[in-house]
Amino acid sequence: MYEVKSIMKTKVTYICRECGYKSPKWMGKCPGCNSWNTMDETIVKDEKKTAKAIGTVSDTMRVAPKKISQIQPGFEKRYKTGLSELDRVLGGGLVQGSLVLVGGDPGIGKSTLLLQICQTSGKDKTILYVSGEESQGQIKIRAERLGVTTENLYILSENDVEIIITTISDLKPDIVIIDSIQTMHHESIASASGSVPQVREATNAFMRLAKGMGIAMFIVGHVTKDGALAGPRVLEHMVDCVLYFEGERQTSFRILRGVKNRFGSTNEIGVFDMSDKGLIEVDDPSKMLLEGRNSDISGNSIICTMEGTRGVMAQVQALVTPTGFGNPRRMSAGVDLNRVILLIAVLEKRARMNLSNSDVYINVAGGLKIDERAADLGICAAIASGQSDVALPPDMIFIGEVGLGGELRAVSQLEKRISEAAKLGFSSAIVPKSSLKGIKVPENFAAYGAQTISDVMRLIKK
Repeated sequence: MYEVKSIMKTKVTYICRECGYKSPKWMGKCPGCNSWNTMDETIVKDEKKTAKAIGTVSDTMRVAPKKISQIQPGFEKRYKTGLSELDRVLGGGLVQGSLVLVGGDPGIGKSTLLLQICQTSGKDKTILYVSGEESQGQIKIRAERLGVTTENLYILSENDVEIIITTISDLKPDIVIIDSIQTMHHESIASASGSVPQVREATNAFMRLAKGMGIAMFIVGHVTKDGALAGPRVLEHMVDCVLYFEGERQTSFRILRGVKNRFGSTNEIGVFDMSDKGLIEVDDPSKMLLEGRNSDISGNSIICTMEGTRGVMAQVQALVTPTGFGNPRRMSAGVDLNRVILLIAVLEKRARMNLSNSDVYINVAGGLKIDERAADLGICAAIASGQSDVALPPDMIFIGEVGLGGELRAVSQLEKRISEAAKLGFSSAIVPKSSLKGIKVPENFAAYGAQTISDVMRLIKK
């Protein structure tokens, strides 16, 4: 008698760690995302799966489609995290059974934020903090520094996905924190931790567990040198919410921005100040961003940008100096460089400004990143002030989008922007003339309407 053994066949494939593209052979350049040296060797188990014949599905497994009018809407249960800035970004709180991905640069404060949640939410909820990077002793030291003393917090230092799932099933916590997903390892996948298959399968396992048991789960994700989340792109599609933690490590200002949210808006931001005791919520970021500004120096303008439902005042700084090279330099921090170059061209063509022999440097004070067109007029005003070396009125703000013809286009939520400026003591604003229709201007506040960038230059000189 011969014993028949089932042999598990394996094959080697190469998977791009950036986009997940698969290839039977190694290539220096990924055809999917054109990245170099990102194809990692992965051993894939070739398991035979018995396919069910068509028509043999039992009646209990069938799900009949329903008319949308017959479906009763479910009411999501939300947990208050105890941090109002985080609750704002999440859309009102942490939804039960949701999977939230938190990304950001190393040392920006991701683990600090999540550990502080354990203190505020641990008063009435059970929390499991799983770390694949730190030991229990290290987490204890950090928790003592942050003042985390709740008895409902459990610490697990483990990176085996199956052990973690078993622990969660036994403990049945309300909130689970996985720090980080790149350190998790699934025994059924024959590849190293952090590889595309490992990240994908680990996230998929945690997602099924969160949905099945109704557990709110945070997972921390590493980022690449370009600032994007490491791992396959499908990682962001699988989770319910994607949060990015932004800020310069040299400054204490931190912004939590929602990129994806199935349970709320993606326009909200949370603002924090990093201190030696952890993250402190900033209720009025405008006052913090404008603190210490010198209104007597040329090249400074004040703008009001909308971050969700909140108006945020920011200072745009422009330095215009004669160039010492054949080609003038253009540099920017906090705003898109291509947008700055476009606005410089509009000023040269429509406002008759000579900037072809000058270097132009643009900076948004405080480390804030602005990506809305309503900041165009403030950038143009700062450049004009820097070029003429004449300071702008310290109590004036600039709001408006600038078109290629030099025209000022209407912006949204102008009334909220003006109200935010008046609350902080500003008394005037230059805005697109078309946006002034039907809005209420606060008392003792002057809103000047302009149609073109040339009109703005004349108003400034007055």
